[in-house]
Amino acid sequence: MKRRDFFTSTYFYGLSTAIITGFVIFKVWGEVKAFDDINWLDVMSEGGMVILAVFWLALLVRSRPAGRVTQLLALGLCGIVFSWSMDFLDEFIHLAKALPWHNWLESLPIPFSLVILSIGIYHWHQEEIAISQQMLKRERHFREHRLFDKLIPVGGAAFLRKQLKHSIAEAKQFQQPLALLAIDLDNFNEFNRRHGVEEGDHVLQLVCQLLLLQLRDEDIICRLAGDRFVILLANTTHDQAMQILHDMKGSIAAFVYRSKQTNERMSISASAAITMANESDSSSLLKQLNHELMRVKRHSEQLA
Repeated sequence: MKRRDFFTSTYFYGLSTAIITGFVIFKVWGEVKAFDDINWLDVMSEGGMVILAVFWLALLVRSRPAGRVTQLLALGLCGIVFSWSMDFLDEFIHLAKALPWHNWLESLPIPFSLVILSIGIYHWHQEEIAISQQMLKRERHFREHRLFDKLIPVGGAAFLRKQLKHSIAEAKQFQQPLALLAIDLDNFNEFNRRHGVEEGDHVLQLVCQLLLLQLRDEDIICRLAGDRFVILLANTTHDQAMQILHDMKGSIAAFVYRSKQTNERMSISASAAITMANESDSSSLLKQLNHELMRVKRHSEQLA
Protein backbone atom coordinates (compact mmCIF):
# COMPACT_ATOMS: atom_id res chain seq x y z
CA MET A 1 0.00 0.00 0.00
CA LYS A 2 1.33 3.45 -0.87
CA ARG A 3 2.24 5.77 1.99
CA ARG A 4 -0.48 8.28 1.10
CA ASP A 5 -3.16 5.56 0.92
CA PHE A 6 -2.01 4.18 4.29
CA PHE A 7 -2.04 7.68 5.75
CA THR A 8 -5.56 8.35 4.43
CA SER A 9 -6.94 5.01 5.63
CA THR A 10 -5.42 5.44 9.10
CA TYR A 11 -7.06 8.80 9.71
CA PHE A 12 -10.46 7.87 8.32
CA TYR A 13 -10.54 4.52 10.14
CA GLY A 14 -9.46 6.20 13.36
CA LEU A 15 -12.03 8.97 12.97
CA SER A 16 -14.78 6.47 12.16
CA THR A 17 -13.87 4.37 15.21
CA ALA A 18 -13.94 7.44 17.47
CA ILE A 19 -17.35 8.57 16.15
CA ILE A 20 -18.82 5.06 16.52
CA THR A 21 -17.45 4.88 20.08
CA GLY A 22 -19.05 8.24 20.86
CA PHE A 23 -22.34 7.04 19.41
CA VAL A 24 -22.23 3.93 21.62
CA ILE A 25 -21.58 6.10 24.68
CA PHE A 26 -24.53 8.35 23.77
CA LYS A 27 -26.75 5.31 23.19
CA VAL A 28 -25.80 3.57 26.44
CA TRP A 29 -25.87 6.58 28.73
CA GLY A 30 -28.40 8.70 26.93
CA GLU A 31 -32.03 8.69 25.92
CA VAL A 32 -33.33 9.05 22.38
CA LYS A 33 -35.35 12.24 21.99
CA ALA A 34 -38.93 12.24 20.82
CA PHE A 35 -39.50 13.36 17.26
CA ASP A 36 -41.20 16.57 18.38
CA ASP A 37 -38.26 17.49 20.63
CA ILE A 38 -35.73 17.48 17.77
CA ASN A 39 -34.67 20.92 16.52
CA TRP A 40 -34.37 20.22 12.79
CA LEU A 41 -32.78 23.58 12.07
CA ASP A 42 -29.89 22.67 14.40
CA VAL A 43 -29.76 19.22 12.79
CA MET A 44 -29.30 20.71 9.32
CA SER A 45 -26.80 23.30 10.55
CA GLU A 46 -24.65 20.94 12.61
CA GLY A 47 -24.96 18.10 10.09
CA GLY A 48 -23.78 20.44 7.34
CA MET A 49 -20.79 21.46 9.45
CA VAL A 50 -19.81 17.80 9.89
CA ILE A 51 -20.13 17.12 6.16
CA LEU A 52 -18.03 20.17 5.28
CA ALA A 53 -15.33 19.26 7.82
CA VAL A 54 -15.14 15.70 6.43
CA PHE A 55 -14.90 17.20 2.93
CA TRP A 56 -11.99 19.43 4.04
CA LEU A 57 -10.26 16.45 5.59
CA ALA A 58 -10.70 14.39 2.42
CA LEU A 59 -9.27 17.19 0.25
CA LEU A 60 -6.35 17.64 2.62
CA VAL A 61 -5.21 14.02 2.75
CA ARG A 62 -5.69 13.50 -0.99
CA SER A 63 -3.93 16.67 -2.15
CA ARG A 64 -0.95 16.89 0.21
CA PRO A 65 1.96 14.48 0.59
CA ALA A 66 2.17 12.54 3.83
CA GLY A 67 4.37 14.30 6.35
CA ARG A 68 4.50 16.17 9.64
CA VAL A 69 2.57 19.22 8.43
CA THR A 70 -0.16 17.12 6.85
CA GLN A 71 -0.41 15.02 9.98
CA LEU A 72 -0.93 18.10 12.16
CA LEU A 73 -3.58 19.49 9.83
CA ALA A 74 -5.37 16.15 9.54
CA LEU A 75 -5.25 15.51 13.29
CA GLY A 76 -6.71 18.95 14.02
CA LEU A 77 -9.51 18.44 11.48
CA CYS A 78 -10.25 14.97 12.86
CA GLY A 79 -10.74 16.45 16.31
CA ILE A 80 -13.08 19.09 14.91
CA VAL A 81 -15.06 16.49 12.94
CA PHE A 82 -15.39 14.32 16.04
CA SER A 83 -16.52 17.21 18.24
CA TRP A 84 -19.07 18.44 15.69
CA SER A 85 -20.29 14.86 15.20
CA MET A 86 -20.93 14.54 18.94
CA ASP A 87 -22.75 17.87 18.87
CA PHE A 88 -24.83 16.51 15.98
CA LEU A 89 -25.68 13.33 17.93
CA ASP A 90 -26.77 15.48 20.85
CA GLU A 91 -29.68 16.64 18.71
CA PHE A 92 -31.07 13.06 18.65
CA ILE A 93 -29.85 11.59 21.94
CA HIS A 94 -30.12 13.37 25.27
CA LEU A 95 -27.47 12.81 27.96
CA ALA A 96 -28.47 13.47 31.54
CA LYS A 97 -27.00 16.67 32.92
CA ALA A 98 -26.14 14.77 36.06
CA LEU A 99 -23.32 13.06 34.17
CA PRO A 100 -20.17 15.13 34.81
CA TRP A 101 -18.74 14.40 31.37
CA HIS A 102 -21.92 14.96 29.35
CA ASN A 103 -20.39 17.94 27.48
CA TRP A 104 -16.83 16.63 27.31
CA LEU A 105 -17.31 14.75 24.05
CA GLU A 106 -18.71 17.87 22.41
CA SER A 107 -16.57 20.65 23.84
CA LEU A 108 -13.27 19.27 25.11
CA PRO A 109 -11.75 18.19 21.73
CA ILE A 110 -12.36 21.59 20.10
CA PRO A 111 -9.67 23.76 21.82
CA PHE A 112 -7.01 21.04 21.52
CA SER A 113 -7.94 20.45 17.88
CA LEU A 114 -7.78 24.17 17.08
CA VAL A 115 -4.35 24.45 18.70
CA ILE A 116 -3.05 21.47 16.69
CA LEU A 117 -4.67 22.83 13.52
CA SER A 118 -3.14 26.27 14.11
CA ILE A 119 0.32 24.76 14.55
CA GLY A 120 -0.18 22.83 11.32
CA ILE A 121 -1.33 25.97 9.46
CA TYR A 122 1.71 27.88 10.75
CA HIS A 123 4.11 25.20 9.50
CA TRP A 124 2.14 25.03 6.24
CA HIS A 125 2.65 28.78 5.90
CA GLN A 126 6.39 28.39 6.45
CA GLU A 127 6.43 25.54 3.94
CA GLU A 128 4.70 27.70 1.31
CA ILE A 129 7.19 30.52 1.88
CA ALA A 130 10.09 28.10 1.31
CA ILE A 131 8.41 26.72 -1.83
CA SER A 132 7.80 30.24 -3.15
CA GLN A 133 11.46 31.13 -2.64
CA GLN A 134 12.53 28.01 -4.52
CA MET A 135 10.12 28.81 -7.34
CA LEU A 136 11.48 32.33 -7.59
CA LYS A 137 15.03 30.95 -7.82
CA ARG A 138 13.99 28.53 -10.54
CA GLU A 139 12.13 31.25 -12.41
CA ARG A 140 15.17 33.54 -12.18
CA HIS A 141 17.43 30.71 -13.37
CA PHE A 142 15.06 29.98 -16.27
CA ARG A 143 14.95 33.64 -17.30
CA GLU A 144 18.73 33.87 -17.22
CA HIS A 145 19.06 30.56 -19.08
CA ARG A 146 16.95 32.02 -21.89
CA LEU A 147 19.48 34.88 -22.14
CA PHE A 148 22.31 32.44 -22.88
CA ASP A 149 23.57 31.78 -26.38
CA LYS A 150 22.00 28.76 -28.10
CA LEU A 151 25.28 27.57 -29.65
CA ILE A 152 27.86 28.29 -26.97
CA PRO A 153 27.25 28.06 -23.20
CA VAL A 154 27.94 31.77 -22.59
CA GLY A 155 25.64 34.77 -22.27
CA GLY A 156 24.09 36.36 -25.32
CA ALA A 157 23.55 40.03 -26.16
CA ALA A 158 20.61 40.43 -23.73
CA PHE A 159 22.60 38.82 -20.92
CA LEU A 160 25.54 41.13 -21.70
CA ARG A 161 23.39 44.26 -21.40
CA LYS A 162 21.93 43.05 -18.11
CA GLN A 163 25.32 42.16 -16.60
CA LEU A 164 26.94 45.34 -17.90
CA LYS A 165 24.41 47.55 -16.07
CA HIS A 166 25.06 45.61 -12.88
CA SER A 167 28.85 45.75 -13.32
CA ILE A 168 28.84 49.52 -13.98
CA ALA A 169 26.75 50.16 -10.88
CA GLU A 170 29.04 47.94 -8.80
CA ALA A 171 32.17 49.62 -10.16
CA LYS A 172 30.80 53.06 -9.24
CA GLN A 173 29.76 51.89 -5.78
CA PHE A 174 33.16 50.42 -4.87
CA GLN A 175 35.22 52.91 -6.92
CA GLN A 176 36.82 50.11 -8.95
CA PRO A 177 37.89 50.09 -12.60
CA LEU A 178 35.84 48.15 -15.13
CA ALA A 179 37.27 47.08 -18.49
CA LEU A 180 35.50 45.74 -21.56
CA LEU A 181 37.25 43.66 -24.20
CA ALA A 182 35.97 42.81 -27.65
CA ILE A 183 37.33 39.90 -29.70
CA ASP A 184 36.20 39.70 -33.32
CA LEU A 185 37.33 36.86 -35.59
CA ASP A 186 38.68 38.11 -38.90
CA ASN A 187 36.95 37.14 -42.17
CA PHE A 188 34.72 34.62 -40.43
CA ASN A 189 31.88 35.03 -42.93
CA GLU A 190 34.23 33.91 -45.66
CA PHE A 191 35.25 30.95 -43.50
CA ASN A 192 31.59 29.92 -43.19
CA ARG A 193 31.02 30.20 -46.95
CA ARG A 194 34.10 28.12 -47.69
CA HIS A 195 33.77 25.40 -45.06
CA GLY A 196 30.11 25.50 -44.10
CA VAL A 197 28.17 26.82 -41.10
CA GLU A 198 28.55 23.58 -39.13
CA GLU A 199 32.33 23.80 -39.37
CA GLY A 200 32.19 27.47 -38.41
CA ASP A 201 30.03 26.75 -35.36
CA HIS A 202 32.55 24.16 -34.19
CA VAL A 203 35.39 26.68 -34.53
CA LEU A 204 33.40 29.24 -32.50
CA GLN A 205 32.97 26.71 -29.71
CA LEU A 206 36.70 25.94 -29.67
CA VAL A 207 37.64 29.65 -29.71
CA CYS A 208 35.29 30.29 -26.81
CA GLN A 209 37.05 27.55 -24.82
CA LEU A 210 40.41 29.17 -25.60
CA LEU A 211 39.16 32.53 -24.32
CA LEU A 212 37.71 30.99 -21.17
CA LEU A 213 41.14 29.56 -20.33
CA GLN A 214 42.55 33.11 -20.20
CA LEU A 215 39.86 34.46 -17.84
CA ARG A 216 39.45 34.56 -14.10
CA ASP A 217 36.47 33.09 -12.28
CA GLU A 218 34.85 36.51 -11.77
CA ASP A 219 35.18 37.55 -15.43
CA ILE A 220 32.14 37.32 -17.71
CA ILE A 221 32.28 36.42 -21.39
CA CYS A 222 29.34 36.91 -23.76
CA ARG A 223 28.75 36.34 -27.45
CA LEU A 224 27.57 39.68 -28.79
CA ALA A 225 27.24 38.70 -32.45
CA GLY A 226 28.02 35.77 -34.71
CA ASP A 227 31.81 35.91 -34.38
CA ARG A 228 32.26 38.62 -31.76
CA PHE A 229 32.86 38.08 -28.05
CA VAL A 230 32.72 40.71 -25.30
CA ILE A 231 34.39 40.16 -21.92
CA LEU A 232 33.63 42.07 -18.72
CA LEU A 233 36.67 42.46 -16.47
CA ALA A 234 35.67 43.72 -13.05
CA ASN A 235 38.22 45.54 -10.86
CA THR A 236 40.74 45.51 -13.73
CA THR A 237 42.98 48.41 -14.75
CA HIS A 238 43.73 49.33 -18.34
CA ASP A 239 47.21 47.79 -18.17
CA GLN A 240 45.87 44.55 -16.70
CA ALA A 241 43.18 44.41 -19.37
CA MET A 242 45.78 44.98 -22.11
CA GLN A 243 47.79 42.02 -20.81
CA ILE A 244 44.69 39.78 -20.85
CA LEU A 245 43.86 41.03 -24.34
CA HIS A 246 47.40 40.25 -25.52
CA ASP A 247 47.18 36.72 -24.10
CA MET A 248 43.86 36.12 -25.81
CA LYS A 249 45.08 37.29 -29.20
CA GLY A 250 48.17 35.14 -28.79
CA SER A 251 46.16 32.01 -27.99
CA ILE A 252 43.92 32.56 -31.03
CA ALA A 253 46.91 33.21 -33.30
CA ALA A 254 48.53 29.96 -32.11
CA PHE A 255 45.30 28.02 -32.54
CA VAL A 256 45.44 25.45 -35.34
CA TYR A 257 42.29 23.73 -36.55
CA ARG A 258 41.88 20.81 -38.93
CA SER A 259 38.75 20.59 -41.00
CA LYS A 260 36.50 17.64 -40.22
CA GLN A 261 35.73 17.11 -43.89
CA THR A 262 39.07 17.67 -45.64
CA ASN A 263 41.52 17.46 -42.71
CA GLU A 264 42.89 20.77 -44.02
CA ARG A 265 45.10 22.63 -41.55
CA MET A 266 43.69 26.09 -40.88
CA SER A 267 44.49 29.00 -38.62
CA ILE A 268 42.46 32.06 -37.71
CA SER A 269 43.16 35.57 -36.49
CA ALA A 270 41.17 38.07 -34.50
CA SER A 271 40.90 41.80 -33.98
CA ALA A 272 40.56 43.08 -30.44
CA ALA A 273 39.65 46.30 -28.71
CA ILE A 274 39.45 47.59 -25.17
CA THR A 275 37.56 50.36 -23.41
CA MET A 276 37.21 51.42 -19.80
CA ALA A 277 33.85 52.10 -18.17
CA ASN A 278 34.67 55.51 -16.67
CA GLU A 279 31.32 57.35 -16.22
CA SER A 280 29.57 55.85 -19.25
CA ASP A 281 26.28 54.04 -19.18
CA SER A 282 25.88 50.56 -20.70
CA SER A 283 24.59 51.66 -24.11
CA SER A 284 27.23 54.31 -24.73
CA LEU A 285 29.93 51.99 -23.41
CA LEU A 286 29.03 49.29 -25.95
CA LYS A 287 29.00 51.92 -28.71
CA GLN A 288 32.48 53.06 -27.67
CA LEU A 289 33.68 49.47 -27.71
CA ASN A 290 32.24 48.85 -31.20
CA HIS A 291 33.75 52.09 -32.54
CA GLU A 292 37.15 51.15 -31.12
CA LEU A 293 36.90 47.68 -32.64
CA MET A 294 36.00 49.11 -36.05
CA ARG A 295 38.96 51.48 -35.82
CA VAL A 296 41.30 48.58 -35.04
CA LYS A 297 39.94 46.51 -37.95
CA ARG A 298 40.29 49.40 -40.42
CA HIS A 299 43.85 49.95 -39.24
CA SER A 300 44.65 46.26 -39.72
CA GLU A 301 43.16 46.31 -43.22
CA GLN A 302 45.26 49.34 -44.17
CA LEU A 303 48.42 47.61 -42.96
CA ALA A 304 47.50 44.48 -44.94
